[in-house]
Amino acid sequence: MKTLITACAIFSLITLGCNKEDSVKQSQGSSETAGKVSTGQSNVKDDVSQNDIVKVAVGSKDHSTLVTALQAADLVNSLANAGPFTVFAPVNAAFEKLPAGTVDDLLKPENKSKLSKILQHHVAVGVYNKDMLTDGRVLGMVDGANATVSNKGGEISLDGAKVLATVTASNGIVYVVDSVVLPK
Repeated sequence: MKTLITACAIFSLITLGCNKEDSVKQSQGSSETAGKVSTGQSNVKDDVSQNDIVKVAVGSKDHSTLVTALQAADLVNSLANAGPFTVFAPVNAAFEKLPAGTVDDLLKPENKSKLSKILQHHVAVGVYNKDMLTDGRVLGMVDGANATVSNKGGEISLDGAKVLATVTASNGIVYVVDSVVLPK
């Protein structure tokens, strides 16, 4: 009996030791990724589910400036979370409409809070489908300010930024817009 207990104890120690070694190897990653720590919801790899808002933006060649701004403002993980969110996503050409040098200035580390406030003014908590975007509706944006919807004959805009397209995401809805919406 004593031999059986000793054998079971040794087997358990070997099994636990192997599992611990496997866990350490998995947490360290391959030699290519060792030393690089990826954290946050935006780093979850999922090729099966519908894209979240961040992955929609990253996958669009027309939103590279927005993606760069989200990274500079440290908002990528926030928009990759469960939401639900309604995002009014300006295309690259929308950022080009701003006065020369504005985008470069906003991307500077010392302007992170200003950039963050502008980007948060493009996000509402909740999912607002097109039929909910009625003329005159006021949306409370994440930055704490309000934005007003205009809906004339099915042509929708938010504070003058015209909706060009709609993309459904796993954590909300993205309205592609032609202008940057600045808080008042």
